[in-house]
Amino acid sequence: MATESTGIHIGSKLPLHILAQAVDHWIQTTGLRYFDPLTNMAMLTEEVGEVARIMARRYGEQSEKESDKGVDLGEEMADVLFVVLCLANQTGIDLQQAWDRRMAAKTARDADRHQQNPKLR
Repeated sequence: MATESTGIHIGSKLPLHILAQAVDHWIQTTGLRYFDPLTNMAMLTEEVGEVARIMARRYGEQSEKESDKGVDLGEEMADVLFVVLCLANQTGIDLQQAWDRRMAAKTARDADRHQQNPKLR
């Protein structure tokens, strides 16, 4: 199933395994070792909080602090992805397989749900 706007097939292989390998290489060569999983979980929470702060201030009703105006939201999201990939690597999760399963389940579950939702029109 391809989306009309992108032409990307929902079941197509995205480069999650390549990203996971890149993170592992960086950890082994630059980071020296993974932090333990609980430390990485705390770091993930911190990174998600940073994304939330920018979203709330830039797109929500809070006023944006001067110090936040130069923050790159994409880089903050990339920090979240990096820590998620660290957690997947160190816990033996094949994120590509998990992604493929979730997308198949979401597609089956929501095949008609959103098209029939008048709130989304």
